[in-house]
Amino acid sequence: MLKKTPLYEVYARYGAKTIDFGGWDLPVQFTGIMDEHQAVRSRAGLFDVSHMGEVEVSGAGCEAWLQQLTTNDVTKLMTGQAQYSLMCYPDGGVVDDLLIYKLAENHYMLVINASNIDKDLDWLHKHAEPGITLLDISKQTALLALQGPAAATIMAKLTTVDVTELKPFRFVEQVEVGGVHALISRTGYTGEDGFELYVASEDATRVWEVLLEAGQPEGIVPVGLGARDTLRFEAKLPLYGQELSSSITPLEAGLQRFVKLDKGEFIGSAALLEQQEQGVPRKLVGIEMLERGIPRSHYPVVDADGKRIGEVTTGTHSPTLKKNVGLALLSREYCKPGQEVWVEIRSKRLKAIVVDTPFYKRS
Repeated sequence: MLKKTPLYEVYARYGAKTIDFGGWDLPVQFTGIMDEHQAVRSRAGLFDVSHMGEVEVSGAGCEAWLQQLTTNDVTKLMTGQAQYSLMCYPDGGVVDDLLIYKLAENHYMLVINASNIDKDLDWLHKHAEPGITLLDISKQTALLALQGPAAATIMAKLTTVDVTELKPFRFVEQVEVGGVHALISRTGYTGEDGFELYVASEDATRVWEVLLEAGQPEGIVPVGLGARDTLRFEAKLPLYGQELSSSITPLEAGLQRFVKLDKGEFIGSAALLEQQEQGVPRKLVGIEMLERGIPRSHYPVVDADGKRIGEVTTGTHSPTLKKNVGLALLSREYCKPGQEVWVEIRSKRLKAIVVDTPFYKRS
């Protein structure tokens, strides 16, 4: 039986086509992936991301505990601030990537990937220390993402607090949206400006409808997983299971700025320090196809002699660039822009070239 978000019942009203996504029945598209992608890049789109997991962490010493457990520097967080970080295994592979919200002194919220909720909770409990309280609030929490250049204009119509003044990775709690209390943060997963709204599950439909109604003059559309993936891919935002995994380190994925090796020891720090000193064996790079073909996840990448040098992690026809491009994890000696490589697509070797990333960066 597939899991459903609190918004499942409204999907049909907007023409959603749903798929099994990691055990969840979620919309892959509403009107069409290309249309939805362009709407977010030029106007605004609304996503249901209530399948994500939320865990509250509280108790004396929880800052030091999170500091041990994650790669970024938790001590730099102020109340009202969020931080992107990762949890690693001792060998440097990634347990999960996550957002850490500092709600108050000794009180945080972790936002984790839907497919990893059980695994992450096991990991957190395994390393829990006396005085640390973990509370899984995933079921009672819904998460909506309003993304795009018009997102701030739409939010300004609905809140008494001026959330348009929020800086990136800042948030405010108990803000009223359509008569409902929400935690609103200036975060997202599209490469565009936008907000994420955490509300009680029973309030999700109300907030969804209010946002879509308020955004009509700006051309807002509901957006599914298909466009969510093309948007985050163009902005080179990693997806766990593709750009990150238990066998891919944050350094290989190009996430060095979120790994603070000078903050003191944390789980995986020794392995990551060694990798940094010796040089990463593989790097995540962009590739652009020079021959006709789309590079898909796990397609092998080879050199001129046919020797395997890595694989594609994500690839598609970019709706913004109108080109067939991909992200690939390659041996470090093949990672310079301009390097020719070949992607094996259905038993054919097709030429590609290493290019700079991200493929898209908003002005």
